[in-house]
Amino acid sequence: MTQNRRIILASRPVGMPTSANLPIETQTLAEPAEGQILVKVIYLSLDPYMRGRMNAGRSYAANVAEGDVMVGGAAGRVVASKSPKFKEGDYVFGMFGWQEYYLGDAAGVRKLDPAQAPISTSLGVLGMPGMTAYVGLLDKGQPKEGETVVVSAASGAVGGVVGQIAKIKGCRAVGIAGGPEKCAYVVDELGFDACVDYKAPDFLEAFKAAVPKGVDVYFENVGGKVADAVFSRMNDFGRVALCGLIAHYNDTGAPEGPDNLPRFMFNLLSRRLSVNGFIVSDHPDRAGDFFRDVSGWIRDGQLRYREDIVEGGLDATVEAFQGLLTGRNFGKLIVKISEDTSRAG
Repeated sequence: MTQNRRIILASRPVGMPTSANLPIETQTLAEPAEGQILVKVIYLSLDPYMRGRMNAGRSYAANVAEGDVMVGGAAGRVVASKSPKFKEGDYVFGMFGWQEYYLGDAAGVRKLDPAQAPISTSLGVLGMPGMTAYVGLLDKGQPKEGETVVVSAASGAVGGVVGQIAKIKGCRAVGIAGGPEKCAYVVDELGFDACVDYKAPDFLEAFKAAVPKGVDVYFENVGGKVADAVFSRMNDFGRVALCGLIAHYNDTGAPEGPDNLPRFMFNLLSRRLSVNGFIVSDHPDRAGDFFRDVSGWIRDGQLRYREDIVEGGLDATVEAFQGLLTGRNFGKLIVKISEDTSRAG
């Protein structure tokens, strides 16, 4: 018998999620049945999409039911198996949720090779965030050599990869991030041509100076005043890859200030813009190209990544998620649930 601590969705948040909405409970797990595996979670991924899964309204994927474990991708080690696909000691990735152990079907679980890449990368640059950047920029943004690509949340798990791929494709890459430290990282470490601090008082002026030829492709992660600034500089026939709107995920009512929808719609019309909302799970056919290209770019030194790994296990998870929604993380946000035995030796 295994004692499993897990975080459940006890109630749907209004505004910022709290530990009252997401308490920890303990359950006793049985041994795996035929076809099942028991996984000890090592790393838990925290991603903005999870906020939408806490709501009751219609979304692109099923919302978490009240009382169920919170959804989330994770990497871990198989500690018991009744599946022919896996043996004890295998490292795996799956949608194991916010918990210390996963007991369930082996379908949809993927084996990891720690000799090829750290298992944490399955949650970031070689996982869903990396593939989101790849598909969103190349398939929806369709950048052409010499164009200007702008990405918001540029120091994050998705945005940082977007800008680097833009550079690989011969584009000018301009990031938007919060604070001088993140902007310096985006330029000095990731190789963007420029990065603008949206928290700075001269943000609008600095952004205009960073895109003297306008914006051809915008990879949207944020919304709010950042989106307003970028849309005002879009070139004719520009493309927008709409990935996320993290500035609005905790909204409890209409945003304050003027209604910018008419101006937004006029920009779409007059500049003949294309806006593509996309969900990476709709594009499983691109997984092979993604793994081939991105792993190659990492090996060649053309693509770098940063992980923000939070210690403290399950007890630190809710606070870390709150930080994600307010931009406190720096790189791909991961919670370390237990010791990473894949790094031993």
